[in-house]
Amino acid sequence: MDNIKQLHEQFRKKERRRAWIARSLQLLLLILFFALWEIASKKEWLDPLLFSSPSSIWDLFLTKWIDGSLWVHIWTTLLETGVGFILGTVLGAIIATFLWWMPLLARVLDPYLVVLNAMPKVALGPIIIVIFGPNISSSIAMGVIISIIITILVIYSAFQEVDSNYIKVMDTFGANKWQCYKQVVLPASFPAIISTLKVNVGLSWVGVIFGELLVSKQGLGYLISYGFQVFNFTLVLLSVLLTCVLATLMYVFVEAFEKILIGKRKRS
Repeated sequence: MDNIKQLHEQFRKKERRRAWIARSLQLLLLILFFALWEIASKKEWLDPLLFSSPSSIWDLFLTKWIDGSLWVHIWTTLLETGVGFILGTVLGAIIATFLWWMPLLARVLDPYLVVLNAMPKVALGPIIIVIFGPNISSSIAMGVIISIIITILVIYSAFQEVDSNYIKVMDTFGANKWQCYKQVVLPASFPAIISTLKVNVGLSWVGVIFGELLVSKQGLGYLISYGFQVFNFTLVLLSVLLTCVLATLMYVFVEAFEKILIGKRKRS
């Protein structure tokens, strides 16, 4: 038993060391990228007007941080993305549940879902603006529309792939459809649902930023659009980098939420 514990501890140390090496290399690669970018801009290997430089972007960030003008745009985009992410995921999961519950409805809607999934959702941007108006609702709607279809398809496919023998066993014990769904189908589809959450992080950001590019007067997408209009590419790149950072933090939050749920499932 002691040997097993010792081997397990050695394995954990190796995994921690590998994780540390991977994180260090990731950080080194990021530093190298920004260093090369700065050098290329200073040496004018890249056009400083078009590509700016990390130091110029940092100076602009500090200026806007101090005067407080950046916060309203960050908060607006975070609010729109969070609401779009939650609505797209929850509504998609509910619709997928209805499709599993009513196979006839699933057969009727299947070709339409395939077409909607293949269609470029950003093309609906002008229509969304007409329906919801030039306000925050349009950006949220874009985030929902881009994420909801893939959520429906992925979760419904996961429901369909649950081993039918489990459901037959539940039927043998007299379980109704709701009990089968709650006790078998939903738990078995948990990995697919978590994967959908991770995918929807990126999709929600794409939808919201695109919506802000089209119509919004606030948000990081608006700053990108405004920067292009006034030829201020430092502002454009600052907004893009902030979007990347915030999207990464949101993804990390979803991963932490996944670990919490997995821990609860193991304890139960």
